Amino acid sequence: MKEERLITKARKGNARAFEKLMLAHQETLYKTAYLYLRNKEDALDAVQETAYKAFISIEKLKEPKYFLTWLTRILINSIFAINKKKGELVPFEKHHDTGIDQGNIEEYIDLRNALDTLDEHVQLTIQLYYFQDYSISMIAEQTGMAEGTIKTHLHRARKTLKQELEKEDQNKWTNTK
Repeated sequence: MKEERLITKARKGNARAFEKLMLAHQETLYKTAYLYLRNKEDALDAVQETAYKAFISIEKLKEPKYFLTWLTRILINSIFAINKKKGELVPFEKHHDTGIDQGNIEEYIDLRNALDTLDEHVQLTIQLYYFQDYSISMIAEQTGMAEGTIKTHLHRARKTLKQELEKEDQNKWTNTK
């Protein structure tokens, strides 16, 4: 309820209320941007761009209860804009503090390579579902896609990842003979 009051104040032009809202969500926004962009500076740029765009258009937010959904959509668009500006599709990766050791770094690299083969919208779905623990309905809400589309993305991604990882294992096995 406190957040809805802050949103109402922010919509009326209260910069301090908007700042409190951004501080409350900055970690989630940064993690999402970093997982996708794999670069601290780009992630910070995406969050900063999101904050700016949200600040100048907060009065357009119709329902305060959808603030985080609205903010996440702005972030996703900022991420896509950064990738487009760079002229490349940069797949996400887990934060560098993942606990990956030398024993499983090869599997991690194989997974990252397999993820690289996916469309950016499918990568985003995978990121939100598996790395951010969002439910299908939350992903649909955050991205504006239908739940059926999210389920299709997840199904296709699992199938594609399985094929890519099996192909990679086959190649390794063949190369070691």
